[in-house]
Amino acid sequence: MASKNVKQEIHVLLVAFSSQGHMNPMLRLGKYLLTKGLHVTLATTEIARHRMLKSSAISPTSNSVSGVQLLFFSDGLSLEYDRKANLDYYMECVGKFGSINLSNLIKEHYPVNGQKRLSYIVNNPFVPWVVDVANEHGVPCALLWIQPCSVHAIYYRFYNKLNPFPTLIDPEMSVQLPGLPLLLTEDLPSFVLPSNPFGSIPKLFSDVFQNMKKYTRILGNSFYELEKDAINSMSDLCPFLPIGPLVPTSILGEEEEEEGQDTGVEMWKAENSCIEWLNKQEPSSVIYVSFGSLVVLAAKQMQSIATALRNARRPFIWVVKQPDTPRPDGSGQLPTGFLEETKDQGLVLSWSPQTKVLANVALGCFITHCGWNSVLETIVAGFPVIAYPQWTDQPTIAKLIVDVFGKGLRLRENKDGVVSEQEIEHCIREVMDGPRSEQLKSNAMAFKREAAVAVASGGSSAWNIQLFVDEIIAS
Repeated sequence: MASKNVKQEIHVLLVAFSSQGHMNPMLRLGKYLLTKGLHVTLATTEIARHRMLKSSAISPTSNSVSGVQLLFFSDGLSLEYDRKANLDYYMECVGKFGSINLSNLIKEHYPVNGQKRLSYIVNNPFVPWVVDVANEHGVPCALLWIQPCSVHAIYYRFYNKLNPFPTLIDPEMSVQLPGLPLLLTEDLPSFVLPSNPFGSIPKLFSDVFQNMKKYTRILGNSFYELEKDAINSMSDLCPFLPIGPLVPTSILGEEEEEEGQDTGVEMWKAENSCIEWLNKQEPSSVIYVSFGSLVVLAAKQMQSIATALRNARRPFIWVVKQPDTPRPDGSGQLPTGFLEETKDQGLVLSWSPQTKVLANVALGCFITHCGWNSVLETIVAGFPVIAYPQWTDQPTIAKLIVDVFGKGLRLRENKDGVVSEQEIEHCIREVMDGPRSEQLKSNAMAFKREAAVAVASGGSSAWNIQLFVDEIIAS
């Protein structure tokens, strides 16, 4: 193919929001592009560099990750500013100052009359203004969608008013869309619900989905065999090119990077000592619990999970990332005495090396908030999940896990808005050794095999990446 004989240096600039879950899929896309002979740089804001240095993900002299060059630009705020305190203001600043500073960065590193040729820009949906910067510089721009194609289809139809969705008059209406199962209110992304306050993220998505024609390509961190009905349903509206799963190579069964790590960055220090403990456990025996970096559970919910894990009498790893600011109501805190009571049963970590944990044969199931990166990793690793979605795309992902992929169960809250210890215990028993466990495990293994085929030579995602590379070279 054309990419085998690349003579002129062709440069691709990836631009990502400064979040670990947004940067890592971009870096993994960058790795694929590097193997095709392209030159790849990832640009993000200075706060990401600050966090990576703090976690030792990069050294002060680092300017690359696994061959992908790194560039940083200012979002207009100081490093000390609390970006979580006022998300709307933060997103406004990123759009206003980030676009100016990114444009200046492009002028500096890719001068029009210089030797470097900037052929393509790829951004993700949380920095939508990048496509306008690309157009100003006369560079084609593709969008890397980092959630399921199914969610992309829902947003596209919602923001372009192609189908009816719940309203204040009919807040409980169900939604039937092509290529998707019947969606109840509890299955929809929170941003399309009438109860959701209009803020920076819904406005951002509205802008993205009403301006899709600005992009030359919509790439997706998924694979055809996983979401073929949803992908096919978008073919006449907004073609979606799945190039995933963009996950760590070690989970895919490939050799690790030369540096001993997968392509990606960590924003927090992981407790790698857990792997030694994990290696001593029986195969498919360990319950892994993690709700990502943003979720802070109420004290009652923490108590329910703690009691369920203790009563399950199975080994566990529970990742409990402390909130940046301690909560007076006890949110996010372990119940008193839990560590002492379970010291011989499991581990509680402040942050885990999730790539290594999920690749370990001791894992039996994953209780997750249904972040798409984590779910894709479980799909590639080949074990069931217990879904506890919180907001944004997570309810829809939980629906996919249960009713489309058939590889997990969903926790249900009681009338007080808490998932009881009995509900958690029931789901653990059902997934680990209940009547449905063999079918769940079988479905999980089937998708594991299909994911491996998709990214291998001749697979659907491998072909799509090559198609994109050929378009870059021809641009």
